[in-house]
Parts: sequence; structure tokens; C-alpha cells
Amino acid sequence: MASPHFDPRLIPVDAIDTHLPVVDATELQADALSRRFASPPSWQLELPGDFRDAPGKPVRQAAVLVPIVVGTNPAVLLTQRTAHLTSHPGQIAFPGGRIDPQDRDAADAAQREAWEEVGLERRFVTVLGNLPAYATGSGYNVTPVVALVRGGFSLNPNSHEVADVFEVPLSHFTNPANHRWHTMEWEQRRRQWLSMPYWEERPHAEPTERFVWGVTAGILRNLYRFLAA
Repeated sequence: MASPHFDPRLIPVDAIDTHLPVVDATELQADALSRRFASPPSWQLELPGDFRDAPGKPVRQAAVLVPIVVGTNPAVLLTQRTAHLTSHPGQIAFPGGRIDPQDRDAADAAQREAWEEVGLERRFVTVLGNLPAYATGSGYNVTPVVALVRGGFSLNPNSHEVADVFEVPLSHFTNPANHRWHTMEWEQRRRQWLSMPYWEERPHAEPTERFVWGVTAGILRNLYRFLAA
């Protein structure tokens, strides 16, 4: 849903979900997340994606790692794609990509991609489980693999694909007051999508806006629904 001339920040906000409950901070800790994925609640997927809006396109299987860095204030590790990429240039994303024939499953693919994109070693990663696949309008069926990342890791981003790597508190995404709905006409269809912008405080510098939207925001919304169920 993006083009070189499209700036999602300019699309008006239709609604903000201040009426929905916030996930309690205790439910965001590593042990609570592990218990929830080990014994999932009954919940309903809210955003399956928009592949149905693109009939006739071949379906390609992909996986992304949703890395939650453990600590007092758990955080989601995200990347900003480089501006020259043909697919989703400059957007904020999870590490991930196509599932290759040599990958054992989605979790294997997601961890491989995280190593190739940002240098995250598998020995720091504990996979909790998968969320339901998110279908993109470009024809990818993306499986989000949620994982804990313990401290002590170092990163080595692939400069061809990744312009930046940063962390956003998980609590930002599990507070629906930060979930903003937008609507626009695109390719003669009415599209509704989410943004979850985060202002990152930096020492001795102006705050940086991390504009999380589109597929990444959709997956985070589904994670919120799973944790709030």
C-alpha cells in the first residue's frame, strides 16, 4: 500500500482505541509470556491481512521474528529498512523474509533472517510460538514468530537492507491508546490500517519518531489481542 510518493504520516487519524483495556505490565514479563504461549487463551484474530484484496497473485510463504528483549521493561526489537529497497523502502519492520526450502519451519526461517539482517544469534533467542499468519496485499503469507531475547547479545546490521535497529517498549504496543486507525482510497479500494507511532528519546538530541504502521502494526495489534484475551 505504499509508493515512493506516499507518506502515511499525512493521512488523517479516524479513531484511537482509548476504550480498549491496557495489558497489565505483569503480563509482559518473560515468565508470563511463556505461560501464555504454552497455554494459549481462547481469542479471536482481528486482522488477517489484506491478501484477499489482491486476487490472482501467487501466495508466497514468509516469516518474521517478533523479538521481545527481556528485562524490567520488555521491549520489541525492530528495524528500519533502507530507502533504496524495492519492497517497503524506509519502513519499520520485523526481521524476516521468505521461507526457503532449507528452512525447517517458520521459526527456523525467522531466526535465520534475523541473523542475516541484524546479526542476532540464535543462542540468545527462545521461541515462544507463532501468531496466526498475516496475509499481505503483495502476496505474502507472513507467520509472526514471537520470541524472547535474553540480554548480552550484540547486533551487526546488514547495511544493504537495514538502516537502523532500535527497541520500543512492549507496553507501548499493548496500550491501545497508541493504536490509531486511518482510512484512504488506494487502487480504487477503501483501505483501513493502523499506525502506532513512538517517539524515541535520545540523549543530547531531539526525539526521533518511529512511525510503526501497515503490516508491522497489524501484527502488533494481533499480538495485543492475544495478550489481552
